Amino acid sequence: MVSADTIRTAVGVVGNAIALGLFLSPAPTFYTIWKKGSVEQFSPVPYLCTLLNCMMWVVYGIPMVHPHSMLVITINGSGLAIELAYVLLFLVYSRGKKRLQVFVVLVAETAFVALVALLVLTLAHTHEQRSMIVGVLCVIFGTMMYAAPLSVMKMVIQTKSVEYMPLSLSLASFFNGICWTAYALIRFDPYITIPNGLGVMFAVAQLVLYVMYYKSTQQQIEARRRKGEVGMEEVVVIGDGHRVGSSQSNGQKAQT
Repeated sequence: MVSADTIRTAVGVVGNAIALGLFLSPAPTFYTIWKKGSVEQFSPVPYLCTLLNCMMWVVYGIPMVHPHSMLVITINGSGLAIELAYVLLFLVYSRGKKRLQVFVVLVAETAFVALVALLVLTLAHTHEQRSMIVGVLCVIFGTMMYAAPLSVMKMVIQTKSVEYMPLSLSLASFFNGICWTAYALIRFDPYITIPNGLGVMFAVAQLVLYVMYYKSTQQQIEARRRKGEVGMEEVVVIGDGHRVGSSQSNGQKAQT
């Protein structure tokens, strides 16, 4: 008979794969940012929250804090590197006040995690104490990570457009939450269960919004496209008119 630990490990491996997909899912968004040379209306908040979450989970997973958590370290270490790359791209392609805000938050997050790791490893003397302290912080920041898209969801409701809420990210969040909730329930770990259970709920809310506003988004995009075409036609007509007027003027001068 397959043991619970074996099943948990298998689910954790699947969770690693799905979470990696979650971390990589914004890649098309950042390709667009790189291509346009601007972050436009994209928010850095989800990526800053995810970066902080990954850093905290790496601390949670180290053997001195919570032994036998290699799967937690591998995926969150990968996520840390990927999210850091996203945040650095935001720094490069943001302007003025927005760039400064991203930089300040990045420095503050790094300093905070370093301080937590130092205090926990020096002042807490058992695995249980260290796991509890870092675990509670992971629950808080994990919930923040999953709740970060709430600001984007608010914009979706206000604009009736899901253009800046990528479907790939919402789907990846949903499946990632399902997998890691199952992983945590097999051998109950409340610090993993709570944020991922909430993550499933937030992801479902995003998917509902996507269904509700997908049609209106396409209508808005089509309206902008048509407006652009009309604008180009006006430019062509006006341009041709100038050329005709110039030709007539030259003709009159020639006749004179």
